[in-house]
Amino acid sequence: MLVQDCGSGLVSIVDGGVVSLRPGEDRGVPEQTARLARAAFRRGNVYLRMRDELRVRFDDREFGELFAVRGRPGLSPARLALVSVLQFMENLTDRQAADMVRGRIDWKYLLGLELDDAGFDASVLSEFRSRLVDADAAERLIFDRVLGILREAGMLGGARRQRSDSTHVLAAVRSLNRLELVGETLRAALEALAGVAGPWLAGWVPTDWYERYGPRIDQWRLPKSETERVTLTQTIAEDGYTLAGALSRPDAPAWAAELSAVQTLRTVWIQQFYRDERGARLREPKEDGLAPAADRIVSAYDTDARYGMKRGHGWEGYKVHLCETCTDDHPHLITAVLTTAATVCDVQVTDQIHQAQAARDLTPDEHLVDAGYIDAELLITARRNHGITLTGPVLPDASWQAHTDGGHTLPTFTIDWDQQQATCPAGATSISWKQHPSQPGKTTVLFSRTDCMPCPDRPKCTRNTSGARSISLAPREQQQALTQARTDQQTTTWQRRYATRAGVEGTISQAVRAYRLRRTRYTGQPKTHLNSLLTATAINIARADAWITGHPLHPTRHSRFAQLQYDLAA
Repeated sequence: MLVQDCGSGLVSIVDGGVVSLRPGEDRGVPEQTARLARAAFRRGNVYLRMRDELRVRFDDREFGELFAVRGRPGLSPARLALVSVLQFMENLTDRQAADMVRGRIDWKYLLGLELDDAGFDASVLSEFRSRLVDADAAERLIFDRVLGILREAGMLGGARRQRSDSTHVLAAVRSLNRLELVGETLRAALEALAGVAGPWLAGWVPTDWYERYGPRIDQWRLPKSETERVTLTQTIAEDGYTLAGALSRPDAPAWAAELSAVQTLRTVWIQQFYRDERGARLREPKEDGLAPAADRIVSAYDTDARYGMKRGHGWEGYKVHLCETCTDDHPHLITAVLTTAATVCDVQVTDQIHQAQAARDLTPDEHLVDAGYIDAELLITARRNHGITLTGPVLPDASWQAHTDGGHTLPTFTIDWDQQQATCPAGATSISWKQHPSQPGKTTVLFSRTDCMPCPDRPKCTRNTSGARSISLAPREQQQALTQARTDQQTTTWQRRYATRAGVEGTISQAVRAYRLRRTRYTGQPKTHLNSLLTATAINIARADAWITGHPLHPTRHSRFAQLQYDLAA
């Protein structure tokens, strides 16, 4: 890429060049810009305070790894980083953000620009984001730097207690059924080939393909009958196999098969079809081994997006996890952001959140989470590896004894771990202590049939009509932690302390409603993660500004209609 002047003071990106970094120094706000900005905003505004009070600014050297050592000088990455944050604070497109740089006095004040500075072309912002994503771990630069600035300002003193939650993020693609998916995937591959190998493609492609795959799938009039839909699906499948065969012929361009659209076509065909003596056939979930949701492509244009399901709600895209501070004497700032595929369970990312907090030296003493983020193993490893008390409701005992009045649940047994022996509530001791054959790390404890059969408490203990009671134990530390957690979460003290976690729902609401986090602007998980990081950065700056100006937190909105039920009950 090459940055060059394209007239009228604008700067654009041109292919074929190499951009190098020439670090510049912040020379302050030009006198005329400062005078007019303070005259226009006599009481100040968030962007003036970002520069004067919060001191949110970047250094070009922080982005040195994104640029070549030699080449034509590019624009200041420090200014582009600031513009990227402002863009998310106001939910602007690249073109709108570039126009704001040219026309907004408060933006020029924050960026330290002259009033007659003509800014840059909008394409520069897209190229800058690509650099952030392509460089190793560089997508975190902006988020980490702003978090460091706010820490220097003393706003992260409340990081000893934090809370987390997640929400779904819709991919920036159209939702398709299976017929539409395979049709659009084949069309996308033909479009890519037509752009780079048009003459070769035109030399053999059947004439009916132009009518079938010329328009986008959303312009198709799909058949209504099931028979016609099956026939169309088989036709598309055979056409895909025909294209794959053509790409393997000697006259095909050797590099054509390596196009990303063609690779996506091959993957989708493997996941959706198979061939037998009757020709191409669509795979059925229960019969033909349909690929698992974690691997299954749902769009030809965003191959990282996956179909997720949670509480009966399904979506195609990603999941974002946010962790924030939650003490009343400091602003509630987001300290960790993690973006995963939609199919990843919350419990799989708890340790990753802790690692991200540790990398920023923001490990909390207590981490408040919901039931999806916690299990017996994490209770142990969070404290052992990071010194974190993981607080959240563990899954309750699902045994029938727990739902029977006076039932003999596991906590009613006395476990002697050192002697490898258990004693039941009636005083009988176990006769066997063995590792569970199918679940490594777990132990099966068996009692004597002689003790169990005549026991008067048998109806409360086991439903085995001819055998003795057995219990399953997790590893010692996990079992003890799980039992203790289930006991603690029944107390009023624990419930009052855990009630603080509910506040993170307000952060999710703010991110979705005010900053459009629900739908990503970009395709691919790396850029979607950058989208989440920039959104979190914008929220942190807005909250820090509200803190220094004394604006209180808004109360949580409640449904007035739903409140009627509680009012009537009272």
